[in-house]
Amino acid sequence: MPADIWFYHLERSGPEEVLPELLEKTLAKGWRALVRSGDADRLASLDKSLWTWREDSFLPHGRADEPGPERQPVLLASDETNPGQAQCLFLLDGAQPENPDAFERVIVMFDGQDESAVNAARRLWKQLSTPQRTVSYWRQSPEGRWEKKA
Repeated sequence: MPADIWFYHLERSGPEEVLPELLEKTLAKGWRALVRSGDADRLASLDKSLWTWREDSFLPHGRADEPGPERQPVLLASDETNPGQAQCLFLLDGAQPENPDAFERVIVMFDGQDESAVNAARRLWKQLSTPQRTVSYWRQSPEGRWEKKA
């Protein structure tokens, strides 16, 4: 079954601010998540921020390069190896999906202030858009809410 592909156009917030809420929603569905970035510094930053993103909660997670990755409800990784059988793949920093249909949903987050990131997202949109697949585009409103635009 083809994956649903959701593009998130980040203009007012970065992944560290947006990702935790989306991960909470993913876990609330009973799904696991694989967060993929080729940027080692981004993965280290996310690793820290997910533990402390809210005073009253944290997001349980681990890194693919640490022991027991298959036990993690949220796994931070540089590739698409999926030992925990995550249903949702988050792509950051221009990471490209290797096998999008191995997931229920793929979320592509891109920096709206970076012209090359916007152009790469447009190319990926065209590549992943098929009659069998649902592809959606989300943009943040001035109030900070996510609105589906396409």
